Amino acid sequence: MTSGAWIEARSLTFRHGRQAALADVSLEFRPGRHYILAGPNGAGKSTLLDLLANLKKPAEGGIIVKGRDMDDYSPLELARILALAPQEFRLNFSFTVREVVAMGRRPYLGRWGRLGPDDYAAVDRAISAVNMEALAHKPVTALSGGERQRAVAARTLAQETPIILLDEPTSGLDIAHALALMKLARRKAEEGLLVITVTHDLNLAAAFGHEFVFLKKGRVVAAGPTDRTFTDEILSDVYEAEARVRPDDFSDGLAASFRL
Repeated sequence: MTSGAWIEARSLTFRHGRQAALADVSLEFRPGRHYILAGPNGAGKSTLLDLLANLKKPAEGGIIVKGRDMDDYSPLELARILALAPQEFRLNFSFTVREVVAMGRRPYLGRWGRLGPDDYAAVDRAISAVNMEALAHKPVTALSGGERQRAVAARTLAQETPIILLDEPTSGLDIAHALALMKLARRKAEEGLLVITVTHDLNLAAAFGHEFVFLKKGRVVAAGPTDRTFTDEILSDVYEAEARVRPDDFSDGLAASFRL
């Protein structure tokens, strides 16, 4: 590993019972980059993201976050550095969108848990970033699945951390909102943050990701800039289907097609 990485994964292994979901995974993630974690079902993508978010603990190996072992951080310290937008976020109470987004400010609140001017401003910025101003006072229980997913993304943005983790953030979104959210993820990275996204939408990811990490059966197959890893050979190997990659002038990125 080299200096400058904000997250260093060192020989991570994670097991479900006797089966290894991840095996000897070593990676580094740097600020200013939007990383895409990709691979087939069961490759270990969400497991890796959960480890990076400190939701799971590795059986072997460790994670360094901004120069310190992850286990050395208190939960509050880590919540001010790293925010996760989970794939599933269940709320059975009729909180409004604004109230859900405001939950992202909890790491900064005092004993009484009251929002201050800076907190309200952060909430407003996050709601605006995902274009939910018109829905801000609507109960989340009345939202569509895609709208709820955007509210979760806004909650993560309101946390205002230098590291953002997104687990399948576009899975329930229509095309326009999926494009907007991935464009936002790339922009946040280019503003100096570190953004890591798990997704199955390869062409969308290739248009907005700076780098790919391809996983297969719990191991890293390839990692590096999009133009070096989003290739016929790597995609064919990872997905076990013949792949063809071509420049896509319309999206200003790369596009892949597959056949068995």
